[in-house]
Amino acid sequence: MPKVSVEIPQELLDDLDEHVGDDGKFVNRSDAVRASIRKTLDMLDEIDKRHGRVDSEETN
Repeated sequence: MPKVSVEIPQELLDDLDEHVGDDGKFVNRSDAVRASIRKTLDMLDEIDKRHGRVDSEETN
């Protein structure tokens, strides 16, 4: 799996860390970031579909 490096404001990282660990929804930061990216891309695909900007073949 490729690695990606990003700069994130401390406040956003602190918020993310609240959801990571034994008491959180995610095992680690990487899992949280991947889930967030997936959800964002799914939302963008839905918006594009509503506006007729995506072929049904492209989303499969």
